[in-house]
Amino acid sequence: MNISYSTLTAALLSTLSVSAFAGDVSIYGKANLTVQSSDSEDGSFTEVKSNASRIGFKGGQDLDHDLELIFKAEFQVDLDGDSDKGSSITDRNQYLGLKGHFGTVLLGKNDTVLKQSQGKVDLFSDLNGDIKTLWKGENRMSDTITYKSPQFNGFQVGITYIAEDAEDAEDGTSIALFYGDKALKKSKYYAAVALDSEVKGYDTMRLNVQGKLGGFTLGAIVHTQEKVSDGSEVDGFLVSAKYGFDKVTVKAQLQTAELDGGDDRSGMTIGADYKLGKSTKVFAFFSTFDMDIDSAENNDYLAIGLEYKF
Repeated sequence: MNISYSTLTAALLSTLSVSAFAGDVSIYGKANLTVQSSDSEDGSFTEVKSNASRIGFKGGQDLDHDLELIFKAEFQVDLDGDSDKGSSITDRNQYLGLKGHFGTVLLGKNDTVLKQSQGKVDLFSDLNGDIKTLWKGENRMSDTITYKSPQFNGFQVGITYIAEDAEDAEDGTSIALFYGDKALKKSKYYAAVALDSEVKGYDTMRLNVQGKLGGFTLGAIVHTQEKVSDGSEVDGFLVSAKYGFDKVTVKAQLQTAELDGGDDRSGMTIGADYKLGKSTKVFAFFSTFDMDIDSAENNDYLAIGLEYKF
């Protein structure tokens, strides 16, 4: 769904008014822009690119019977101005739900639990090195019901049911088992295993792990996907590592995808972040992809950017 600037502005102003009285609504967002050079077999070009910049509001309210109402409405904003008229603001996660002793139930548009299962293993999410370049499964779906259980000894179960909302269409299901804290603040290790069934035409499985070792944060993903219509498969793995010192974080990531018939694809990204403040950083990265000859994807990306979170 596309939304006009005036509609979004009215919604945010309304939220500010509610926040002043209720104190349970917050506005948040991220602005991320890069200046980058892209090279492919057909040539090269330079652009200013908005990388999943967003604005949203979220909140909740305590209810009877130890229940809590929670909601989120998040929008992607293309700050580079390259989008077609009327499409520069688009929907991201938007839901309404209840939280209690039983866990959390959310209704609306949301990332599947398989997408969520990667945690923070993908160090270049939303950039050209994002794992979605080579793999399926990074799905944000409409018409979803998501349930997450309470944590038991660090374990948590998540289920996403996707209603296809059309005749003769197949409903989809995403299931995941999580362990630990994906931010690695409450635990030194994070792990998750997840399965998709009939989600955007694919059955997918992932095993995700990440942990701290000395000053390093190391992560890995094992991935397999099968196209429902013809049974073609892709297997792959990802390894990532980052190391921080003072205000600098250096990071690297390698991803592979082995297609049926022996066609291999791979991608590698290296980069560095420099903190300018608590919520602002300047960063740079270089991504290179070894794709098949018929791919229309650009092969190499070199970028420097600025990110501000609020």
